[in-house]
Amino acid sequence: MKLWIASIFAVCITTNVFSQEYLVRFNSDKIDIQKSFFSRNGGKFELVSKEGNLYKWTSDSRADGVWDSSVAYIAKNKKIHLFQNPSIVANRGAIIEQLKKGQTTLDAPAYTDNPEIKTPGIQASGLDPLFKSSWGMFSIDAINGHNKTPQGKGIVVAVTDTGVDYNHVDLINSMWRNKIEISGNGIDDDKNGYIDDVVGWDFSTNDNKPYDLSMDLMDILLSGGNPGHGTHVSGVIASSLNNSLGTAGVAPQAKIMALRFIGEKGEGSTDAAIKSIDYAVANGANIINASWGGEAGDEDDKPLKEAIQRAEAKGVLFVVAAGNGRLDQAAGKSNGFDIDTDAKPVVPAVYNLPNMIGVAALDSSDQLAEFSNWGKNSIKLGAPGVKILSTVPGDRYQDTVVDLGSIKATWDGTSMASPFVAGALAVVWSQDLTQSAQTVKERLLSLTANTSAVAGKVATSGRLDLHSVK
Repeated sequence: MKLWIASIFAVCITTNVFSQEYLVRFNSDKIDIQKSFFSRNGGKFELVSKEGNLYKWTSDSRADGVWDSSVAYIAKNKKIHLFQNPSIVANRGAIIEQLKKGQTTLDAPAYTDNPEIKTPGIQASGLDPLFKSSWGMFSIDAINGHNKTPQGKGIVVAVTDTGVDYNHVDLINSMWRNKIEISGNGIDDDKNGYIDDVVGWDFSTNDNKPYDLSMDLMDILLSGGNPGHGTHVSGVIASSLNNSLGTAGVAPQAKIMALRFIGEKGEGSTDAAIKSIDYAVANGANIINASWGGEAGDEDDKPLKEAIQRAEAKGVLFVVAAGNGRLDQAAGKSNGFDIDTDAKPVVPAVYNLPNMIGVAALDSSDQLAEFSNWGKNSIKLGAPGVKILSTVPGDRYQDTVVDLGSIKATWDGTSMASPFVAGALAVVWSQDLTQSAQTVKERLLSLTANTSAVAGKVATSGRLDLHSVK
């Protein structure tokens, strides 16, 4: 199975695995049975999901032939990489040459990783100066949602991604805060297994600061680094409204739980993604945004699917990007495809579980983006996903990553479309916190506006629209 981040960068689980790493699912939750397996077969093991009876097993032995009645299955644990925007790939050489010659200055500074988590405070009031440039917010009539609902108040959205700049001026007051945890005391106050997890957790480096480390653009071009993807996603969902700063999110009163499982150099693992999902469910998230996914291969993808099913059982919605197509090397662009019928469908979007909402990307003319995948069963609706303005690390805002005149790369992708829907779900849910997850999903999908570009390509034949919210 290949995993991607569905935006200007994508994530892929490659065919190269960690040194003999497997995910072992047991039939029983009895510790003695699990320990007996590892005692017999050797190697190192680490708990991934207590709820799922799932362990990561590092061994010199092949998984074949070691199964017994205690094991439900053994699947390979895959390594994860970021794929770059096809427009960057096509123009990589020209961009690097201009950077080397100093012909341009780019808005992509590097920042120190893991800054101390600041305390939110009172901010000035006033119109957000960049909101008028946020075409996507006007397309879905986010203003009507702001005016006629509690704006997501009482709803927690977990962003499973590359982390979040939790001190960003437009996000600091929107961050989920673990009220039981006492910051900096080195104690697991709430007994959830994570020490000082005040705003979430970093499953990439296993610490309490899930910071979205932005890298110098040259490093991004050369090594496939992190461009602030999770911070951008978070801003679409819940950046603050009318604080006289930047722009605003779809659900500015919702809270963002930061769960990082993709590192600054673009690497992660399936077990870390599962841990992120389980953490979100266990710690009160109502909605999980997954702006990542991949093409299914011959490998077993049961562990990831079962994690989403565990979220479903707890009433948690899972919003997922449809995917950004496949790169046409000759044409220098990505072309979307039907994930319902393709030989290598996109996961997790194609799972089409009851708690899932798959999202395609539309441009400012309500056309399906050429890179966007679709699927009339798996993908439920379209949402803005081309040149999206949002927060990026360091108190900045971007809709364009690279602008060298004739060479441009904007914040495009089904990654950007997915958080619009996650925010809209938060808005609808906040109108009545007693609603079930399924009711919220059905209500949101009933509000879509018919759109010819996705007719017959997504389940609703429409796009996200909050105009009818009352």
